Amino acid sequence: MAGMFEVFVDEESFFRFRLKAPDGTVLALSAAYNTKSSAVDGIAAIRECAGMGHIADLCPAGMVQTPAAAAAPQFVAGAHGNRRRPADVFHGRARTLRRAATAPRWTGAARAS
Repeated sequence: MAGMFEVFVDEESFFRFRLKAPDGTVLALSAAYNTKSSAVDGIAAIRECAGMGHIADLCPAGMVQTPAAAAAPQFVAGAHGNRRRPADVFHGRARTLRRAATAPRWTGAARAS
């Protein structure tokens, strides 16, 4: 299931939208808009740019990871989004599946009647 955008009116009577994960967690909250149509236009802009967005590292150069955080395994989201598995297991399984797909699909030569 994909995330969902919710358009709502905040306590100051402005239109806003929020992006919610399938489990209900709020992932993003928009700026305030004067009209509902401009909030919907904001959603369209997010949908257009989100797939190709770049990541900018704005952290100070002096920041270092703690040893415990550096030793933690990196995870990749699984097929169902809520299950996570280590990145090396995911890629190892993909290689295995690719090799299996290259085998012939037939079991023998066709026989003439």
